Amino acid sequence: MSSPWEQIPLFALPETTLTTSPSSADDVLPDDDVLPDDDVLPDDDFLPDDDVLPDDDAVAVDADVFFEADHADSEPAAAAHPASPERSDVAEAEAGAPTPPTPETDSEEVDNAAVDGDEVHDDAAGSDTAGSEEAGNDAENPPVWETLPAGEEADGHALIVTADGTYTPSGRELTGPVDSVEKLDKLIRWAALTPLGAPAQIWIVGQAACELLGWIIDPGSEDDVDDMEALRNRAAQELTAVLHATLTPLLNAGWELRGDPGHVVHLSRSIGNFTSMVDVVIEPYVWTYWNKDFGWHNRVGDMGILGSPTAGTYLPDDDLPAARELGRRLAWCAQHLGVLPGPTPARTGAALVDKIKRERTRSGKGIVVTTPGSVPPLDGPPRGDLEPAVGWTRVPEADDLDNAHRLVSIDQRAAYLASAGMLEFGYGQPKLLTGDNAAAAAVGEKGAPFGLWRITLPAGQALSLPEKLPLPHPHMLTDQPVQTWVTSVSLDGLCSPVADGGIGADRGDLDITEAWVYPQQGRALDKWAKILREARKAAVDTDDDATKRFLGTCYKGYIGRMVNPDMWTAKQMQHHHQPLWRASIIAHCRWRGRRVAMRIAREHNRWPVRTVTDSWVYLLADSEDIADPSEALGKMSVEKDVVLTDTLLSAFTSAQDVHEVNLAIKAAFADNEDAADEGEGVL
Repeated sequence: MSSPWEQIPLFALPETTLTTSPSSADDVLPDDDVLPDDDVLPDDDFLPDDDVLPDDDAVAVDADVFFEADHADSEPAAAAHPASPERSDVAEAEAGAPTPPTPETDSEEVDNAAVDGDEVHDDAAGSDTAGSEEAGNDAENPPVWETLPAGEEADGHALIVTADGTYTPSGRELTGPVDSVEKLDKLIRWAALTPLGAPAQIWIVGQAACELLGWIIDPGSEDDVDDMEALRNRAAQELTAVLHATLTPLLNAGWELRGDPGHVVHLSRSIGNFTSMVDVVIEPYVWTYWNKDFGWHNRVGDMGILGSPTAGTYLPDDDLPAARELGRRLAWCAQHLGVLPGPTPARTGAALVDKIKRERTRSGKGIVVTTPGSVPPLDGPPRGDLEPAVGWTRVPEADDLDNAHRLVSIDQRAAYLASAGMLEFGYGQPKLLTGDNAAAAAVGEKGAPFGLWRITLPAGQALSLPEKLPLPHPHMLTDQPVQTWVTSVSLDGLCSPVADGGIGADRGDLDITEAWVYPQQGRALDKWAKILREARKAAVDTDDDATKRFLGTCYKGYIGRMVNPDMWTAKQMQHHHQPLWRASIIAHCRWRGRRVAMRIAREHNRWPVRTVTDSWVYLLADSEDIADPSEALGKMSVEKDVVLTDTLLSAFTSAQDVHEVNLAIKAAFADNEDAADEGEGVL
């Protein structure tokens, strides 16, 4: 008997079909969750209805349900029906060439700290710094995660195909090489894979495996183009053309394509009123999909469960080790999240939300949100984000530079994850209140109820505020009052004392004239955050930086995409559009960061010189430690710490404006750009 990850020589399918792993019998859709036959989605939008896909049991789906989506975000989802009379190898469909997201949609904001007394603990958070700066794929010294065992949790839901053979994610060999599309069809039919929060998946790993199937493209080299996006576009177009030309045997065998094939080929096969679906993911060509999750401008970033080439967490170079590591990650995702990874991290986050939603619907326990939370009609559009992240720099003064030997950046550990789990979010149809009714509604035992409030921010110069911090709210101006809309989180933050980061206002001082208040509220994302938090701890405990980084992109990506309805156009996915939840998370993190800055000023007499989202930069002495001692999520940890050379210190001393300060900070941290992954950037 050959050992795991060794191929058997011939393409001979075992006599028995694959069986779903034991853990996959707990998430079967009740009959009343079946979508009606007339729930047809438009042909030009391929965001699938992930909302009603059972995580694991064999089911078949209505042929027309899965017709939405990848144009927006290329992540799968599915709708389900009772088991098919034939094989139940169901999975969702997603397809089409994606449209590059807007900057607002792409932005993925930084995690922020947990509030004192309401923090989320992570016993292993102390090892948060990225552990793979020089990971590489050296066979003699592989990264820690490549030596971790592969579980069986994804067996029965996914297969991995290399040029040497076909394997279960746990490493059990199944067949020899799949050297024709006809054999791929035979493999898919025999495997009878079942979905797990996302469609069942066939992963094609390695260029050699693609060549056996005739899937070869030659768009050119990145060394020959100035614009990586142009190369990606050319490669994506060539890949689609090649797939159209080679998939005929599959189509003749009864399979249908949902949208144009690309790095994911979405296959479906109708059997009466039911449809079986499977996603074929072509690993060597995943880079052809442009998305903020996958890259930005002329670099390649995180590519979902595959990892990040720039961070050293991508799969090993050789095909068989790459297949083994991919199998391990698929099993890890199935074990710790209960879902297969989506084509992008944001869709993985959404699949987890939907898994929890289905469980709560069946049990009748817990908050179930089924409708979108679109921004209500406001009196005048807000300027940009309802709750923008902070971006601020100041020129250091003489006392800031006194005894300064280090430049230190601190940020909040998994801040957005912490906030998502502790905040109460509103849902249902909001009610408009005006005048005295709006002002009265803002006063509650636990603060203002979830909603939006039209207030007047006083001029900053009229308040007794610290001069070495940004103004308490990004919409506030120094020299004049500003009327604007804020979330309940900011309303409560403004009313907190100056020592805690607020302005010490009474609610009457803010001149509340209107409000949109939601009839229901609760911790809708508490279980979602708990699952991700526990998965993150498991990754940290085992030095599994690859899955830890993947989890970070999942929750950051999902929260970032709450803002854009175009990401969630399918009927059964519209509840993911929650821009006010996103705004509240941003505000929550921003206010907590400001409160920490006030504490540091009291305890250390140090003030920041820069803040971006949840990151704060300080000039410190050799022995000064301003990070939080707690290892809870949301607490401040050291992100970057560099010794100030005479040249750098001179740059800060001579800086005449914030631009020169920013240049000095950039120069100081030039060698630490990828040293940590906790800061989310901009959502």
